[in-house]
Amino acid sequence: MCERCPWLDTTKPDYVAYHDDEWGVPVHDDKVMFEFLVLESAQAGLSWYTILKKRDGYRNLFANFDVTKVSKFTSDDVERLMLDASIIRNRLKIEAAINNAKRFIEIQNQYGSFCKFIWSYVDNKTIVNSVNSIEDYVATSPISDQLAKDMKKRGFKFLGSTTLYSHLQATGLINDHLNKCFRKAVV
Repeated sequence: MCERCPWLDTTKPDYVAYHDDEWGVPVHDDKVMFEFLVLESAQAGLSWYTILKKRDGYRNLFANFDVTKVSKFTSDDVERLMLDASIIRNRLKIEAAINNAKRFIEIQNQYGSFCKFIWSYVDNKTIVNSVNSIEDYVATSPISDQLAKDMKKRGFKFLGSTTLYSHLQATGLINDHLNKCFRKAVV
């Protein structure tokens, strides 16, 4: 049996698949980056596994994370989403996702892609941290602090430093796999 990160509940096959196949894999696709931003902001105050279980609901209700379509959602769409238990029915988080889609497009227009913008925070190279135990994990970093300030200034919501640090980990800008995890060197 291969060693995995200590935060992973290995009794949940879908969680193991997420860890083994997605978490920490560098993302250079704006659609995938937008999906993770929506999901990470929905996670605020909840466990990632809760969001992972509702991921298909988000894909269905948020136009398969088509940022242009989500940016055009109206108050009627918010009401429709509030009635669907396949996602987290938090009005502020839903409204933030729509707002963030608009801000995401503004960054795409300015930088050519959202990925160019966010990867510039790590000089376009994954930061590999040394993680020997669960105690070595951090919730924020100077990079996530600066990114959060920048994104807040640009009008993003529900994306503070902790949420963005999780986003940087999930999308492979920061490799926080346990040093002994079989995925450390693979991603």
